[in-house]
Amino acid sequence: MEEHTQVFVGIDVAKLRNAVAVAESGRAGEVRFLGEVDADDESMRRVIKKIASGKTAHFCYEAGPTGYGLHRLITSLGHECTVVAPSLIPRKPGDRIKTNRRDAVALARLLRAGELTAVWVPDAEHEAMRDLVRARAAAVETQRVHRQQIGAFMLKHGRVFPRKKAWTMRYLRWLQEQSFEHYAHQIALQEMVDALRVATDRVKRLEAAIEEFVATWSFAPIVQALQALRGVDLIVAVTFVTEVGDLARFESPRQLMSYLGLVPSERSTGDTVRRGAITKAGNGRVRHMLVESAWTYRFPPKIGKMKLYKLERATPRIREIAWKAQSRLTARYRSLSARGKKSTVVCTAIARELAGFMWAVGREATVR
Repeated sequence: MEEHTQVFVGIDVAKLRNAVAVAESGRAGEVRFLGEVDADDESMRRVIKKIASGKTAHFCYEAGPTGYGLHRLITSLGHECTVVAPSLIPRKPGDRIKTNRRDAVALARLLRAGELTAVWVPDAEHEAMRDLVRARAAAVETQRVHRQQIGAFMLKHGRVFPRKKAWTMRYLRWLQEQSFEHYAHQIALQEMVDALRVATDRVKRLEAAIEEFVATWSFAPIVQALQALRGVDLIVAVTFVTEVGDLARFESPRQLMSYLGLVPSERSTGDTVRRGAITKAGNGRVRHMLVESAWTYRFPPKIGKMKLYKLERATPRIREIAWKAQSRLTARYRSLSARGKKSTVVCTAIARELAGFMWAVGREATVR
């Protein structure tokens, strides 16, 4: 076999064993299924060296729960590896048979044809920060569930908090003051309150850890710069950076908006153009957080006391972008609301443009 022969390797990854298939170069090249191999590093290293011996090998596998360890192993051996976006893999509508062998063969064939879409692969430090941020998001969800359970319990027993704002220290004291005729109700409420306290403490610990580790992170300048924007605090900024990753891979703000699923869907044919709701493709965590941040633009443009400290640490160019964003988006919010648009539609539109301003701020901070 010639020295520069190319081979395209598809790997269907799993917890214990990986299925491996190889497609020879050329459209008519043979596609062979090599079998299943133990998923440990040593076994995969032997297989990779055997396949790539005297050839230029290109590897790929689907992104999933196994993470990026295999990608780092393959690249450390000097080979190209693509981690594929599972939702963007071309599939035949009538194909109802799914096996490890068929998936590996399909990946090898599609990799050779150039039909696969790669995901951005973070380094180990970036992945660690992402895991920490996602752990905090899971803790917040647990906290929300406990609050909902307590609220439903109190409503069922006709107990209504006499003030508007709940979940303050005054509200928690009010919960502790409640008494029930049956001891079982008292125990049930106390257990739910204790579970909420544990969940809240967990959220605080994780937020403190995020604040500690982000200070020494390589993306810290971007996280700090993003906080100059209204509605973007530490958690929003670090979530955006950990989930989106390197902003340099987006050539324009429109690409970022599309990646976050904030652009309208479209079904057009001939002279007929039909646009619908947003695509909701890509990263849902960032999209949800940006829509929440968009609510802050319902107020007139103003720099608050806390935001002033953030702006003092930003460059003049970033301060200029932040004020431009605030002026434009507050006016945009008023304009859309005056036209009778639903608040959810308005916030989605604001979130889409906010993503564009975040792209500009992130690129500016990267240039520095």
